[in-house]
Amino acid sequence: MNGISAEIGIIGGSGFSSVADGAREITLTTPYGEPSAPLSLTEAGGRTVAFLPRHGRDHRRPPHRINYRANLWALHSVGVRQILAPCAVGSLRPELGPGVMVVPDQLVDRTSGRARTYFDDAAVHVPFADPYCPVGRETVLGAAAATGQDCVDGGTMVVIEGPRLSSRAESQWYAAQGWSLVDMTGCPEATLARELALCYVPVALVTDLDAGLGVGPGARRDELFTIFHEGLDRLRALVLATVGRLPRVRACGCPRALEDAALPAEENHLGSLPA
Repeated sequence: MNGISAEIGIIGGSGFSSVADGAREITLTTPYGEPSAPLSLTEAGGRTVAFLPRHGRDHRRPPHRINYRANLWALHSVGVRQILAPCAVGSLRPELGPGVMVVPDQLVDRTSGRARTYFDDAAVHVPFADPYCPVGRETVLGAAAATGQDCVDGGTMVVIEGPRLSSRAESQWYAAQGWSLVDMTGCPEATLARELALCYVPVALVTDLDAGLGVGPGARRDELFTIFHEGLDRLRALVLATVGRLPRVRACGCPRALEDAALPAEENHLGSLPA
């Protein structure tokens, strides 16, 4: 990559437009098209970081039109092997109110029609029992404790297609399954990260109680963004505090996720996947 490299990737959600001033922008192309925006390379916590706004810099891409394959590929191509993914979510639990931060440990995919795999021409089964890197999760929670941030450990995040929010009946059904949060971008982001043997951890900020918990018409878009921006400084601080604590050598199982199912390098434009 002509000297262009980064250790850690941050995929920012709504309102999370940058991690540091003075970043160097890198425009990349991938076999899957253009990522949402150029990568911004910077340093934080003594580490090199590549930041990518998943909706684009002007928030033009709705969840179902994000080129997830290009985004993950671009980060991987500059050397990223660990990803933090801050996101805005709705809550299915009354105790998880607006402003609460959560590090989920499970995922349910309710999306449809998205390009969700790099294995278009190979019969491969990708292990996904535990969607998120356990070491990355513990690192986020440790950073929260060390910096005095309240952060909930665990919860199931259901990813819906969008752009519409859930109906009251859908929301009540999700809650009845024991799920905790509602999101629109966590899939196929997490599954593609697993296919590239990346460590991936979402850091969720609750913006509203989902429709099934309320009695009104549900949250409006302007209300969601107001709450998100109010919590954005805390979310950014937690993400940046985590960056410097992530291990320099990965000892989790993520690097070996595909050791029995390697992508054909020539057909998929992907060589070996270093740790």
